[in-house]
Amino acid sequence: MPYPALGNSNPKNWVVYYHNELPPSAFEDYDIVVFDSEHHPSIQSVQAAGATVYGYISLGEVEQYRSHFEAVKKDGILLRENVNWPGSYYVDMRSRAWTERVIYELVPEILRSGFDGIFIDTLDNPIELEQEDPVKYRGMADAAAMLVRTIAAEFPETKIIVNRGYEILPQIAASITGVLGESVYTTYDFEEKRAKPTTKDDYTYQVDMLKSLKKINPDLIVMTLDYWDISDTQRVRELYAKQRSNGFLPYV
Repeated sequence: MPYPALGNSNPKNWVVYYHNELPPSAFEDYDIVVFDSEHHPSIQSVQAAGATVYGYISLGEVEQYRSHFEAVKKDGILLRENVNWPGSYYVDMRSRAWTERVIYELVPEILRSGFDGIFIDTLDNPIELEQEDPVKYRGMADAAAMLVRTIAAEFPETKIIVNRGYEILPQIAASITGVLGESVYTTYDFEEKRAKPTTKDDYTYQVDMLKSLKKINPDLIVMTLDYWDISDTQRVRELYAKQRSNGFLPYV
């Protein structure tokens, strides 16, 4: 089975930017750039500098400010609000209406804008909901995996990076270009409003999982995102070195 390939076959760095204030020149040193799909600098200018540019799409929840929020609300497939992100609502990924909206509307809109691929976020949501209530949310995780595979099948030339969703990654690794392990060594505590280390068990689980995916898809790009105070330059350097030693492409 041919695996999706990145525009740059050997990327050295990457960045996520969800605003539109910075000029395209700010991204000329990056190989992989992830922009918000609706608000972003010039895609073509960043591509001209050599980057592969991905458009953000949230599959596990929908934010109120998104242009498709009211339509999804009318479909009757929104669940409860995400307490960590007020104004963002979980979506029932088992819904045929959601699959059709993603396949026939949301992904095509991103690609028509000129993006090289899509960056899929919030795949942890369906997994956590099913773990929370296995009866009420039965099939949510499998539905999430199926939706990612369907996107890959419907848009075979499109590059796909997914953020986390560890429990379903073995099911989709062969269908995607890259995976982002967010909060691998450090995380952001919403209650304490600060960055702090993850537990040893959580770190080990994530690293082992990410490394195992390379056995399924040898060409998979494994990226990591850790959180820390950037003024603590020594610690930031240590985090970069730690993740590079794991064979990952880090960002702190």
